[in-house]
Amino acid sequence: MPFSFFNTVVSWMLKKRIHDIELFIKYPIDVQQEVLKKLLIKSKDTEIGKQYDFNSIKNYNHFSERMPARTYEEFFPYIEKTINGKQNVFWNEKIKWFAQSSGTTNSISKFIPVSNSALENCHFKAGKDMLCLYINNNENSSIFSGKSLRLGGSRKIYENNNHYFGDLSAILIDNLPVWAEIISTPNNSISLMSKWDEKIDAIIEGTLNEDVRSLAGVPSWMLTLINKLLEKTGKNHLNEIWENLEVYFHGGVSFNPYRKEFNNVISNPDFKYYEIYNASEGFFAIQDSNDRNDLLLMLDYGIFYEFIEINGMKQSEKIIDLSEVEVGKNYALLITTNSGLWRYKIGDTVEFTSINPFRIIVTGRIKHFISAFGEHVIGKEVEATIREISLKSKLKVREFTVAPQVNPKVGLPFHEWFIEFDEIYDNLEAIEVQMDSIMQKQNIYYKDLIQGKILSPLKITKIKKGGFNHFMKSIGKLGGQNKVPHLSNDRGIACKLKKYIMNQ
Repeated sequence: MPFSFFNTVVSWMLKKRIHDIELFIKYPIDVQQEVLKKLLIKSKDTEIGKQYDFNSIKNYNHFSERMPARTYEEFFPYIEKTINGKQNVFWNEKIKWFAQSSGTTNSISKFIPVSNSALENCHFKAGKDMLCLYINNNENSSIFSGKSLRLGGSRKIYENNNHYFGDLSAILIDNLPVWAEIISTPNNSISLMSKWDEKIDAIIEGTLNEDVRSLAGVPSWMLTLINKLLEKTGKNHLNEIWENLEVYFHGGVSFNPYRKEFNNVISNPDFKYYEIYNASEGFFAIQDSNDRNDLLLMLDYGIFYEFIEINGMKQSEKIIDLSEVEVGKNYALLITTNSGLWRYKIGDTVEFTSINPFRIIVTGRIKHFISAFGEHVIGKEVEATIREISLKSKLKVREFTVAPQVNPKVGLPFHEWFIEFDEIYDNLEAIEVQMDSIMQKQNIYYKDLIQGKILSPLKITKIKKGGFNHFMKSIGKLGGQNKVPHLSNDRGIACKLKKYIMNQ
């Protein structure tokens, strides 16, 4: 089948979904209530369904009063029963797959159940919707006439007690529909290679002569791949290698710190960036417009959403559903899913930019913040600061993280920014002054502490080129879906980065 015809057929099929998306945009609360009702009905005869008498729950109020909200650790006893061979514990389908996730730098693995319903009606449905929304906004797109370069995780699937464990990306690749496999590159054997350095080289060799038209993966690792590809070919821009390249689908971390670097290596002014918000627990939101930076919350994936308002570092005791959220407030996200996670505290925080339709931005992780002195700094603020200073001062930042320095040898405490620059900059003091000014605009509590002489202005510690990669490799988290946290409230990461500090 000629690829041009394939592009036309697949585009037509995908765009049929637009009507359903418009439906949940028009009736969001009704759709969410129906999702909850179906989840309760499907699970009424499970162990957890009998424990909380799902059969008698008639509405959201009943559900919220009866079912407690839980962290992973609190929910794990149910998961452990299934891992040990018992089924029908929290979901009425056989749980075969577990997405193995260990957070950003913690070595303790989490095992997230992935049901067949979640694969088909959440993850794969979302993948199709991502493409659907893109081609609906870009009528002349020809992405299905070429290949999509996917940069996924590297943990291969392994079997234990008739269950299968691995990165979510490995599970998705193992179950990929035929049509999606046709347009994807590299092949499965390369995609699931465990050694990151060898995998990057294999991807370059396997895709260099392909007609790559779209990219998908975590920004930091995609940049690593792109820079190595440019170095190998001697080209300055990626579209010199793949002239039909038109879009990058990215997620996992905020894109703001990396946007300038991507613009430097992709010179096509018509190139598009589309953000997604997904996790091992589910697929939640997709950018639905070329010109927006917020994401449409997808309401018909078998996920019921709840929220806890966060003011500073203080969480409200009240849990609300979608009908009560407000624009501009920061919320911790809870999900109930078609894999059997019930009122699960995923650990992410979001902010609504719109409630008609419901659009969000991801503001960070509950565990990723700095408040050593009550400053309540969150991920969105440090990422916005890097983005602004990169544009103002034409800096090239490869990676960074921020930690409080509570007991400096001299002077007041301060926030220490560990930054890996792509080039050597000698005017660090001027850069520090500008960045501190930006941070004060981002966070009023931080501003008060600086002006009240409780904190000194921020200081930059330069990391050697490649230092963050070496750090991630040293903790067994190089590449794939692993991310460097951009801030933390202790010196754990800071201490491990000492060996990668650039000599001044």
